[in-house]
Amino acid sequence: MNDMSNSKPANIDLVKDDCGLAWVTFDLVDSSTNILSSAVLSELGNVLDQIEEMKPVGVIFRSAKKSGFIAGADVSEFTTLDSEDAAYEYIRSVHALFNRIEALPWPTVCVIHGFCLGGGTEMALACNYRLAQDDDATRIGLPEVLLGIHPGYGGSVRLPPLVGHLNALDMMLTGRSLRARSAARIGLIDAAVPHRQLDIAAQQIALTGKTRRKTPGLVQRLSGHRLLRPIVARFMKKQVIKKANPKHYPAPFALIDLWRNEMDNRVTMMEKEARSVARLINTDTARNLIRVFFLQTRLKDLGRASDFKARHVHVVGAGIMGGDIAAWCAMRGLNVSLQDRSPERIAPAIARAHKLFSKKLRKPRPIQAAMDRLMPDPQGVAVEQADVVIEAIFEDLDAKRNLFKELEPRMKADALLATNTSSIPLEELSENLQQPERLVGLHFFNPVAKMQLVEVVQGKHTHQDRINQAAAFTRQIGRLPLTVASSPGFLVNRILMPYLLEAVRLVEAGVPAEVIDKAATDFGMPMGPVELADTVGLDICLSVARILSEHLGGDVPDILQDEVSAGHLGRKSGRGFYRYHKGKPVRNKKSGSPIPVDDVQDRLILRYVNEAVRCIDESVVSEADLLDAGMIFGTGFAPFRGGPIHYIHDKTAIALEQRMNMMQDKYHNNFKPDSGWERYHNQGADADQDTPETKANN
Repeated sequence: MNDMSNSKPANIDLVKDDCGLAWVTFDLVDSSTNILSSAVLSELGNVLDQIEEMKPVGVIFRSAKKSGFIAGADVSEFTTLDSEDAAYEYIRSVHALFNRIEALPWPTVCVIHGFCLGGGTEMALACNYRLAQDDDATRIGLPEVLLGIHPGYGGSVRLPPLVGHLNALDMMLTGRSLRARSAARIGLIDAAVPHRQLDIAAQQIALTGKTRRKTPGLVQRLSGHRLLRPIVARFMKKQVIKKANPKHYPAPFALIDLWRNEMDNRVTMMEKEARSVARLINTDTARNLIRVFFLQTRLKDLGRASDFKARHVHVVGAGIMGGDIAAWCAMRGLNVSLQDRSPERIAPAIARAHKLFSKKLRKPRPIQAAMDRLMPDPQGVAVEQADVVIEAIFEDLDAKRNLFKELEPRMKADALLATNTSSIPLEELSENLQQPERLVGLHFFNPVAKMQLVEVVQGKHTHQDRINQAAAFTRQIGRLPLTVASSPGFLVNRILMPYLLEAVRLVEAGVPAEVIDKAATDFGMPMGPVELADTVGLDICLSVARILSEHLGGDVPDILQDEVSAGHLGRKSGRGFYRYHKGKPVRNKKSGSPIPVDDVQDRLILRYVNEAVRCIDESVVSEADLLDAGMIFGTGFAPFRGGPIHYIHDKTAIALEQRMNMMQDKYHNNFKPDSGWERYHNQGADADQDTPETKANN
């Protein structure tokens, strides 16, 4: 190939081969990932100028990055678009650029591997043809809805005619990404090919224009007809509203309206798409969801302080948590041995693992490979080979101490010893260890296969190298590590428990469970606290509540102890504060409340945020942003609010303190504001000097 550019751009390489094809290669400087920043887009415009002068026989876009093609737009730049008009003009400039790609008079091919998301997918849609590497690492999607917006670089216009309207709406409304073969099945790409054939296949398509692209079926095409779109739109809104409140998450509803009203006119729809995203990007929801995106990036960065890589994990305890931790590690490619008192105790965990592998891996060969990596080990003979040993037995201090005494002499010298305790401080657990500095907490959350956060617990004896290794291991298995101090309940349970206990007190005061849960979900919680307590298990809640009250003070509501004594343990027993039918709570739809609903919501949320302030005051985590990240990814705290501490900034601390004082006078002393509230006086929502995005970029 011959370099045909006058001067090589910083992030994009352009060469013309002997066949007359122009190869455009994205390779963002000083980054492992390609993103479409304003600088990259400007360079792309210059490259298109050169291509038009070059007059090739075809153009092929590809990436030099191992991570993938293009991971999307530069999200940090969204925060600089401080008005709707500024956002609109920026989006329209990208429209013009992608329209130039679409209008090139020569065949254009996009070669995709790894991540191709958001703006990267929208750029690919502007090409005539798309090829993708056929492996599990390839992910193609439009996840903008997860940032509080919807596709804005022409994606909402170009995708529906290509893959069918229902397929397109499903992709855009859920934000889910597709593997190469799934993308080929709906016609999003023309072919899924092995890595070694990508460039040859791209060259052939660019030269011949021959592909086997699947065209949308009749239903997919008819669903976009102007007479049927209103019906489809109503159905889609009913489906979306089950998962997203339009007051909290307006983007999916704006997208449905855009599709319903403008799909017949491409030019108008492009303009309306830009205007819609420009409005959304300046909402509090979008700004807070972008904040959450950068908080997630910060947690990922915590796992980069060590190059520790585990090959073998040994888990002791084949209950729900231990068995599911073992299954997840095996699914992520590690060899795992699972120990319990007998094979009969391990068998249910193996059965659950097979269900997980079947759901996630789908194909017989990888399912069997994962099963082969998961070894029942009732005698614990594999302890000596393990790089990580995880204790996940029942929450009893003496039992855990005795187990550690048995395990420690058998472990490799450099192996990581971890406990999945949910509330017991590490200092108490490590009393009899010869090397207390090697013990860390790895606190997973249930269900393990869904919950992203893992608390990496650091005791006062734990060596920092071990914490770094634990964080690296957490990232190795695809989870988000958060370092927390070893204190009762750590972070998530410490904050969650007062919230759950306040819900129990409300039940005790005669407020129906349905009213309590609706107050929480109206605030933006993914599940109400009463149903959450039932789901966790009332016996587990009681155990954790007792441990926390023993260390931190406070009392446990009598009604919680009464329910557990009666055998009403929640969902798993068929009855807790709700009765359950086929695993679903039976709700009373006609429920009044002896307490004003506004008070119900405030009693829940104020207990939550007051405990969050205490945790910052006691340095349970090192900073407020990390607390917000932990509670969003560990409990689902309303993401569109940006986290509990960010919520305090947003509502102003003084106003919330005043409300807490009113609640204290009206109800009980648990609403007394913590002394740490003073640090938030005179601070607004943007009081912090460093935002999550600036910290992520530093």
